Amino acid sequence: MRLNTKLVVMMLSLLVVSLLFLFVLNQYTQNFLVGEIQESSTEVSKAIQMSVEDLTSEWEADPSRLQEYLKEARDKGINEVNIINNEGEIINSSDPAKIGKKREIKHAEKGLKISRTAGRKQEGSSLRPYDLVVPVIVGDEQLGYIHINLLLDNIRSLQHDNFLLRIAATSLVFMAGIALTIYLARRYTQPIQTLANGVKTVASGNLTYTFPVERKDEIGELAESFNEMVEKLRERESLEKRLYEAEHLSRVGQLASGIAHEIRNPLNYISLAIDHLKNEILPSCPNRKEEIETMVGKIREEVRRANHMVLTFMNYGRPLKLRLDDVAYPGLLARVLPLLNEKLQERHIQVETSLPDDLPRLLADPEMLRNCVLNFINNSADAMPNGGTIMLGAACDSKSGVIRLTFADQGGGIGEEDMAKIFQPYFTTKEAGIGLGLAITERIVREHGGTIEVESRAGAGTTFTVVLPLQQKEKRT
Repeated sequence: MRLNTKLVVMMLSLLVVSLLFLFVLNQYTQNFLVGEIQESSTEVSKAIQMSVEDLTSEWEADPSRLQEYLKEARDKGINEVNIINNEGEIINSSDPAKIGKKREIKHAEKGLKISRTAGRKQEGSSLRPYDLVVPVIVGDEQLGYIHINLLLDNIRSLQHDNFLLRIAATSLVFMAGIALTIYLARRYTQPIQTLANGVKTVASGNLTYTFPVERKDEIGELAESFNEMVEKLRERESLEKRLYEAEHLSRVGQLASGIAHEIRNPLNYISLAIDHLKNEILPSCPNRKEEIETMVGKIREEVRRANHMVLTFMNYGRPLKLRLDDVAYPGLLARVLPLLNEKLQERHIQVETSLPDDLPRLLADPEMLRNCVLNFINNSADAMPNGGTIMLGAACDSKSGVIRLTFADQGGGIGEEDMAKIFQPYFTTKEAGIGLGLAITERIVREHGGTIEVESRAGAGTTFTVVLPLQQKEKRT
């Protein structure tokens, strides 16, 4: 149901309920008033009947009958009943003190008139008594009169009370309508306020916000439209990041090419020269052989490290071109670990592997995957300067169609403040590093259609998990 339709239906329903309530209340008060009039008329008729009986009776009238009758009739507006004969003598009365008294009844006006003794009889009261004088005639003979003092203003009082009741009921319905209107206004403005707050959140730069779609009316459609808009903004932001990254990589690639030519040639010359000097100096200084070999080894290590940094910098600046092939992960580790034996032994680091025998082959670029493994092991070794154990594992999750490669160390771990930055280019906590190892590794894994998961606690080591798909639908060349 549309929002406009809901509001119209609710307002019409409120109007119908109000009219129905007032109609029922009016009918009830009218029926109650008619009932009161009927009961008063019945009591008057009963008084007339008792008067006829007293006037036609051969026995003396019993005053107690009128007194007992008046106890019940007083609530119906009858204040006093007098039975008068043709001579004007009161032969029976609800007030025993008036029995035997005379009244000028022949000159009295017949019918219903305001009592002449109203002020005296009802002093201090707002009700006005009326006198009803009715001749009693049986056949052609008039037997006497009945005089009834009525308080008909009780009917007027009932009308006044009913009027006040209708006003109170109307006010109650009006207040209930106001309360319902306020409730409906809040009910329909709250989702709009939620949308407004969501728009402010998105405007502040948080594109991860999703507008809740809980309705099928215009507000729900508006929320869906906002979600589509935010999704397009996310796509645009992602495209801008990729364009910036591509532009950045292009600039880095140009810089890397120039650095490679300027630095690698001197490094190769230094490496060859140090071997030549070693061969020339050792024969003439046999007693300093150990010292010379140690110094040459350190120089060669520093040259190797500088060359590795240059290669890393160059690789980050180049576009990745995957040459996919079937790769056996155990065989890949068998080729990588010997290259690191010397470094690991110097730092007293052991490597343990846990690989299942039925591990499937990977569809990957062997050289790039080898670089990833080298980066993970080097990082693990750098995290354990006092030695430890690096654990290499692998597991196949056929249900999810992925292979998980794990690299765990026993180092100091990664701080929470650095966890979100470890894959950013040029971020490093090492004194001698340029912060491109994990950035390049993450690019390579992402280009293979995989992801990297990190678990680390300060002082408890770090575990990197590379999740790679078993197959790729599209091969990149």
